[in-house]
Amino acid sequence: MTDKPDSSLARMLAVLDLFDEQRLSLTAEAIVEALQVSQPTAYRYVKLLTEAGLLQRQGAAHYTLGPRIVVLDHLIRRADPVLQHAVPFMKELVATTGLDCVATGVYSDQLLDIHREYSGQPATLSYGRGRPRPLFLGAAPKVVLACLPPAQLHRLLDAHRDEVAAAGLPTDWQAFRRTYARIRKDGCYVSHGELESTLGAVAAPLLPADGRVVGAISLVAAVERLAVLDLDKLSQLVKRAAGEISARIGAD
Repeated sequence: MTDKPDSSLARMLAVLDLFDEQRLSLTAEAIVEALQVSQPTAYRYVKLLTEAGLLQRQGAAHYTLGPRIVVLDHLIRRADPVLQHAVPFMKELVATTGLDCVATGVYSDQLLDIHREYSGQPATLSYGRGRPRPLFLGAAPKVVLACLPPAQLHRLLDAHRDEVAAAGLPTDWQAFRRTYARIRKDGCYVSHGELESTLGAVAAPLLPADGRVVGAISLVAAVERLAVLDLDKLSQLVKRAAGEISARIGAD
């Protein structure tokens, strides 16, 4: 029996989901094993994805993500409403504070850093554009999750309870919810070495008028540098910029 067209297409596109930090190239045999398809089917998927530029051949039998994805990323940058409105305010924050500024976007259940404006003393960040952020560590994820509807926040807790515990957060729903309710009330969050031990950040959510959180902006610096700065002033600057960006996103 052959796959239905929609089922076959979904499975072919699932090949792209097999790539991650630990698996940067694939063989057709690896696709057979991961997707539980026949070898001819795997080779057909590879052929079609390669012709579309979504895969490219490396060496005798390995395939990596293809150049079409680079083109698509360029188009995403130009079309992303968060970037369209955030970059001028991010540049202003860098000029005012001398700290790096990072924009983080929300995509389904993933948080991705999508842009960074560098200061004269740039911080060394392990995470950059396109690398998914942990959901429960760091300032940007804290303010984003704080703005989610309770039912969605509850689902994340249920799905990632071990990760929540590892982050030092309460795994009891009521306590977990109160933690994020405090963050939402504050309108910002200051982290100290949560994600990377040497770095801290001050973040505020991007929350247009429709109430749908679309991301966050953060000022990032070494922990030692943050310790001698006026965090209340930094928080107000970030919240003001996030509010201006949110208003412009909402106006679209």
